[in-house]
Amino acid sequence: MQVGLLIPQGWKYEYNGWDPAKAWARTLELARDAEELGFESEWVFDHFHTTPDPEDEITFESFTTLASIAAATSRVRIGHMVICAGFRNPGLVAKLASTLDVASNGRFELGIGGGWKEEEWLAYGYGFPPVGDRLGALGDALEIITRMFGPGRATYEGKYSRVAGAINMPKGIQKPRPPIIVGGNGKEVTFRLAARFADELNLVYTSLDHVAELIPIARSRCEEIGRDPASLRISFYCRDEDMVNPGQERVDFIGRARELGLVRFVAFPTRWDPTRETQARFAEDCLAAGAELATATAR
Repeated sequence: MQVGLLIPQGWKYEYNGWDPAKAWARTLELARDAEELGFESEWVFDHFHTTPDPEDEITFESFTTLASIAAATSRVRIGHMVICAGFRNPGLVAKLASTLDVASNGRFELGIGGGWKEEEWLAYGYGFPPVGDRLGALGDALEIITRMFGPGRATYEGKYSRVAGAINMPKGIQKPRPPIIVGGNGKEVTFRLAARFADELNLVYTSLDHVAELIPIARSRCEEIGRDPASLRISFYCRDEDMVNPGQERVDFIGRARELGLVRFVAFPTRWDPTRETQARFAEDCLAAGAELATATAR
């Protein structure tokens, strides 16, 4: 099981009261440090203001942040955990993703979901459609993005989005395309969209017992459409509270996640303390739990 880190942006109050320039410098410092420590991937949130309460505090925009992380690193995979399909035209998302894949020399992974944070939608003028419409829009977005990642020009007429002969050049470096990750725990719609379109399903912010229950359901959604269940990678972004206590408690948790057969475990250990020391201690616990870090091989 490989390990990815969320890189601080301020969304969860980690930069409250900070000078913006110093916070930005710390974000890039931690991105470089995470790569040096051997973590497999680095991720950012796609949110506009702090959570759980919107405050007049720093929250760095996600695509800009990822572009800068791409320039500051050379090995780690990078991506969103996950973008909100409703915040951007899906043709634009495909264009942004393809350019980021080139800028990162083929390290970008497109994580996408239906979106959920109501006050953010309303504050930025998106309205807040019912969940069925948000998931319907996610389906249209995946149709368009996969077509724009594919050969030639993309045409699709959906209920929520459309493209007509859209050109997407360059299409990225990775072949056959940058990986697509669908994020969410929805057994009926989200899992079926992942089975149809995604390379990976990211289960999010729940207990390990629930993850164990969801994995076979996700596999069954692949079987429904004749897809090899083993071809859908399954990853997990854990709850922040499960990473609070360094040492044996955290080691045991990561070890239990590894035993579930997850390909990737994603955590945000620097939420409460955005320092290199916090990341280094987390790396020690990951190695103790038997997770994969690039430094483990070197040692």
